[in-house]
Amino acid sequence: MKNYRPETFGELNADEYDLLHNPGTTEAAVELLSEFALPGRTLELAIGTGRVALPLAERGCRIEGIEASPLMVEKLRQKPGGHGIPVTIGDMSEVKADGTFDFIFLIFNTLYNLTSQAAQVNCFRNAASMLAPGGAFLIEAFVPDLAQFHDHRSVMPRHVGFSSLALEAAVHDPTTQRIDYQVLRVTPDGMQLTPLPMRYAWPQETDLMAELAGMHLETRWGGWDKSEFTANSRMHISVYRKPA
Repeated sequence: MKNYRPETFGELNADEYDLLHNPGTTEAAVELLSEFALPGRTLELAIGTGRVALPLAERGCRIEGIEASPLMVEKLRQKPGGHGIPVTIGDMSEVKADGTFDFIFLIFNTLYNLTSQAAQVNCFRNAASMLAPGGAFLIEAFVPDLAQFHDHRSVMPRHVGFSSLALEAAVHDPTTQRIDYQVLRVTPDGMQLTPLPMRYAWPQETDLMAELAGMHLETRWGGWDKSEFTANSRMHISVYRKPA
């Protein structure tokens, strides 16, 4: 989508992000992430409003973040403990936080917000460059399900209420693995459009990205509960390790 930049997501979504983008997995995610985050130094790419970082910090994790959107960081700062988490502003595929980290993670499909394969490869390389020897890089991402598309197009209701409606329209380009989403919300106050371009990657592709960055796949689960990853899994939690 033209003029969609790394900070655009925050500009469009920061005000209602916590209300509209709760995956319902925060507690389970924090439980698993803390196994990797303690006792070392941790970095979250796309830290956002601190949905996961703040409860990790409450557990004693030494956590920092990288975030493209200053508006998302403002929301983080407004929460209890938000001022205690250092955040570097910039594109997670390019900008670096100071020093090295024992654990880095990127969750909630945010790898796909980088809309080219080259940018995603750069993100892996950037993460690897900030990892200490023996450190781990964890990603959470959905496994693409293209059955929703007919002639590479899709329209789905997200919410249907007595006085409100939310529709999601999407166009799929299989040659670039890109999906351009547009969410239309209709309320008594009017209409709102929220665009989101994404570039999905298959799990085997992220494995190759990790190898190009000098890391190897250590484990993969089908959910935050460490369930087995199978052909029916709709998401994956993948952990890559940098050689010691």
